[in-house]
Amino acid sequence: MPARRRKQSNAMLYTLITFVGLFIATTTVAVIYYVKAEEYRTAEADLQRELDDLATDRERQAKGTIIGTKQPGKTWLGTMVDYFDKTVSLVAGGVAEPTSAEVKVNNSNTEVSNAQKLAQEHITIGDPNLTGLVQIVQGLKAELDKTINAKLELQKQYDDLETRFENADKANFEKEQTLLAEKDTLLQQLAEDKQRREELSALLEQTTGEQVKNLRDQLQQARDDMKALNDELLKSQEELKVAHDDLKSEKEKLSKIEPGPDREVLAYEPDGQIILIDDQAQVVHLNIGIDDHVYQGLTLTVYDRGTSIPEDGKGKAGIEVFDVAKTYSAARITQSELKKPILQGDIVANLIWDADRTNVFVIAGDFDLDNDGVIDYNGADKIKTLIEKWGGRVADAISIDTDFLVLGKQPQVLQKPTLDELDVDPRAMEIYNASLQRLNRYNGLRDQAQTLWIPVFTYERFLYFIGYKGHIGQAGAF
Repeated sequence: MPARRRKQSNAMLYTLITFVGLFIATTTVAVIYYVKAEEYRTAEADLQRELDDLATDRERQAKGTIIGTKQPGKTWLGTMVDYFDKTVSLVAGGVAEPTSAEVKVNNSNTEVSNAQKLAQEHITIGDPNLTGLVQIVQGLKAELDKTINAKLELQKQYDDLETRFENADKANFEKEQTLLAEKDTLLQQLAEDKQRREELSALLEQTTGEQVKNLRDQLQQARDDMKALNDELLKSQEELKVAHDDLKSEKEKLSKIEPGPDREVLAYEPDGQIILIDDQAQVVHLNIGIDDHVYQGLTLTVYDRGTSIPEDGKGKAGIEVFDVAKTYSAARITQSELKKPILQGDIVANLIWDADRTNVFVIAGDFDLDNDGVIDYNGADKIKTLIEKWGGRVADAISIDTDFLVLGKQPQVLQKPTLDELDVDPRAMEIYNASLQRLNRYNGLRDQAQTLWIPVFTYERFLYFIGYKGHIGQAGAF
């Protein structure tokens, strides 16, 4: 009996130990799971806060409505960034920079503000915060349409005036030709009368007084007729001068309302672009080559990309082509500034050279080619040689085909020689007249260029526009 009770007590002890062990194990597992659960809840709360920072529940549910169609292979946020970049590109142009949305918005606001400032010169903007680019473009388009219509109306008035002038000029010319023909006829008649008078002078002694009087009356009548025709011719010439003055006056009035055609636009067109830069070798590569008629020795001026060529033609650097391939060429940097480095995408230009056409130049005046204070007697001929070398053509007189006028210094007229000086040098008067003719040609070409709206370039401005300013003073420059 006692032995059986001991066996039963051992079994209960084992059961109790097992129960306690399981309880401890269960408690331990529960604690571990509780700790892990708390960590997951904390992580979930953090993720939820981050998710709420990105978007609210309502915004996440309406993401398709807010953002639009999700692009393949991209997140909703990436899709929205792409759409945003496209909008920025529409505002600022080009490809959006890889920066933050805040910077992109600030840059876009700057571009819009600049556009508003430019547009305010032509249209009324109103509240800048409520006026977008579309309204600005629409306003400028309306203003442009009004300007175009006004220009067309002025052009019509000018064409009518030009037609009237041409008709009047033609009528005056025909009348002048008729009078000149009548004058020639009368001169011929006068010559015949003179011959007849000389023939009759020998017979005066054999004629009666009445015959002599009739002949003298006929001669006087012929002289009177000739004087009347001369007076009429002078009157027609005066009328023609008045018509020319009226046309000049009307052109000046029209130019105040609507400027003449901007023929200088040819000078501001870039001829090429820099596609590669080797700073160490001081060499750049251009996107023009043999196919564009580029050749070694051609000089060009470099201008900032994204800007227009300035009126004075001054650029940031000068280059000279030394190697030419089919579609590109290489040029050495002959002049540059540390503060204005040459960048990829910068444009280049040369006033003389053109890939598609031959520019026509007229040259007048005196030139000091190397700026040493002494006029070069053959300066105009050397500039002509340079123009023809680079594919241009030089004409002696201005016409509607003339593209540019290059003016040097105004020629100096020599002092008219005295009789004593003529005795010493019989050619002194010829030299004086030649200097006077050079001055008259200089002034005449300048006035013609202004009348026909032909661009006029001083020698220094001409050098900047052909990228040759840095070559002055070098051996063999001309």
